Amino acid sequence: MSARPPKETRDPLARKKARHVAPGKRSRAMHALSARAAQGRFVLQVCTDCGTATYPPREACPNCWGKLAWQDQPTGAEVLCETEIRVSTDLYFRDHLPWRMGKVALDAGPVALVHLHRSLTPGDRAVIRTMLDRGGNAALFALPPSGEIDMTDPQLREFVVPIVGKTVLVSDARSAIGLAVVKALHEAGAALVVAGMAPPDRALGAGAEILSREGVQQVPLDIADQGSVMEALSKIGGPLDIVINTARHVRAGGVSANANLVEQRRAFDVAAMGLSRLAQATGPMLAGRPNGAFVDLISSDALAGSASHAGFAAAEAARLALLQAFRAEMRDAGVRVMAVFTGPVEDEHHQRVPPPKVAPGRIARSIVEALTQGHEQTCVGDVAQDAMARWLEKPALYAREKNL
Repeated sequence: MSARPPKETRDPLARKKARHVAPGKRSRAMHALSARAAQGRFVLQVCTDCGTATYPPREACPNCWGKLAWQDQPTGAEVLCETEIRVSTDLYFRDHLPWRMGKVALDAGPVALVHLHRSLTPGDRAVIRTMLDRGGNAALFALPPSGEIDMTDPQLREFVVPIVGKTVLVSDARSAIGLAVVKALHEAGAALVVAGMAPPDRALGAGAEILSREGVQQVPLDIADQGSVMEALSKIGGPLDIVINTARHVRAGGVSANANLVEQRRAFDVAAMGLSRLAQATGPMLAGRPNGAFVDLISSDALAGSASHAGFAAAEAARLALLQAFRAEMRDAGVRVMAVFTGPVEDEHHQRVPPPKVAPGRIARSIVEALTQGHEQTCVGDVAQDAMARWLEKPALYAREKNL
């Protein structure tokens, strides 16, 4: 059974509402803050000479002109004052007025101008998060002490991707990860989860119950086939809000030893070209939605070549490069393009890989959290987290040590 969300009633002759994004011009230091905010981190610049923390981002310490370094900071703060903006010349803010702003005294030291949750008043304690707006730029947002995301706050919804009542496409719902994602989205309140059923057709076992739930629609979908992609989208019959690409082709093999060119080609066709097919077909659909998002599941092998899974790692690296380009293309449309990195998974493709491995259910929960928290980049599991940390610190050393 499947249930479609209620159709939106619009005048077919009326002009479509233009969807703007917040102003995007930022300094290089501010872009550095955005790169860390994409990982869900709250960081500030700290002087390496005098130890003073500073905000907003600068090129030198305002206290002693010393060198600044990024450091994770405590998230607590006290609200000092608040104001409500009711007039603006900016097209984005004109569509979202009134807008609450406030000054807070950060526990880390500086006083900062932040976006203010509607329940906070002067004197209240708050939790500060560095969140990305629809254009991918960082901003400080003050939340109540619980730190929970309140989807009923219209101002906060501009920094996250709501799931409740939305239509979501999962590209490969036949896999263990895809089934877990369909289940998690259904339980998170999605109005319709479109489950793409990739070939070959085989018995689903326990997954049959998940895919037969009310609010889940199965459609044949092979992202290695352009015709299949277009036909699957035509069967949705309504607006599409979120796309989650879980399709992957995991096969072992090297470059010259135990290599299989057929499997390597298939890996590229699914991971890289499959992403391009899906992005080209769904990008215009997502651009017309108020909270459009595209989430891609990527192996941490994309960060450096893998001697044991050479073709798979190369395809995932190409996939990552395409996703980054797609993110830049969709920025002006306000569509969030997110990456969820994972290491080996508890599934049929990693049976010979020793622990630690990540359960599909944990990946699914992380995808839901990335959407509802607005995280542009998420690493699931010890392997992916360790790989990302080492790659960010010393990429060349990580690439050498990985295959020792």
